Amino acid sequence: MIRDFAISLEDVVDAARVIATAAIGTPLLENAQLNERCGRRVLLKFEGAQHTGSFKFRGAYNRLARLTVAERAAGVVAWSSGNHAQGVAAAARMLDMPATIVMPADAPAIKIANTRALGAQVVPYDRLRESREEIATELARTRGATLVPSFDDPFIIAGQGTAGLEILDQAADAGAELSQLLVCCGGGGLTAGIATAVKSLAAHVDIHTVEPVGFDDTARSLRSGQRETVAPEARSICDALLSPSPGALTFPINRALVTSGLAVTDDQVRDAMRFAFSTLKLVVEPGGAVALAALLAGLVPAREGAIAVVLSGSNVDPADYAAILNGLA
Repeated sequence: MIRDFAISLEDVVDAARVIATAAIGTPLLENAQLNERCGRRVLLKFEGAQHTGSFKFRGAYNRLARLTVAERAAGVVAWSSGNHAQGVAAAARMLDMPATIVMPADAPAIKIANTRALGAQVVPYDRLRESREEIATELARTRGATLVPSFDDPFIIAGQGTAGLEILDQAADAGAELSQLLVCCGGGGLTAGIATAVKSLAAHVDIHTVEPVGFDDTARSLRSGQRETVAPEARSICDALLSPSPGALTFPINRALVTSGLAVTDDQVRDAMRFAFSTLKLVVEPGGAVALAALLAGLVPAREGAIAVVLSGSNVDPADYAAILNGLA
């Protein structure tokens, strides 16, 4: 049924082939204390171990690797609050092409610094007053560069979906009967890619998106059947998940394949980050912790079998992280 959409299982499998020599096969972790707390097997897909500290490298490399010699010479332009920025910058560096990233001026300092360190030009903008898409589109037009969206691109979606292939293989190797999967969701590219892979190979697995309260546009869109938007006054610490609406390409996939959408508060996210550090010994950024937060808060519909939880990234500002760990933020 998914062949009518932007990508198919074959596209995800092909993406896995393309990124095989560049990307890291990230671990699927299990923790006895977490299992006991939840009363079931919990498998954690730790994308913080990926290049640049998030899943975004997967899609970025798959997209950039498809460019022609002439397109590579002209370079790429992207917009991002940080993780896609670093993924594109790292992929561009590996493939020897220039990259320019439009980033919000208030993005975590570590994400801006890391993007520049990878050789990309950073163009700041005011996320409350300016359109990142318009700025990036104009830069790409004037430079003859290729625009690399953060989620609404078939190659990006397929690249992110390779995490789903890994989850299925690793769960099978662990002898786990997977019944549910929680995915952090912003624009929906990671969810769409993973859902395409997982529902094609294991249709019985329920997939739930998790978003911050106020930015639960995908959850609301799944309920209404149309793309909903985020209120202008909405705020969250989950900087990686602040997309204004589901993607035009990602939403039809997720509407067909996702079981439901969940939403967590910033306080629940902070609790999950502290749990990840103290019990799991993992550094997880706010946006990367939302799926774990939903599990720990008891928001996941009850079902027998193991549950996989995507921890999508680890790029958190050190000062903010210390404040959260110490209960000061």
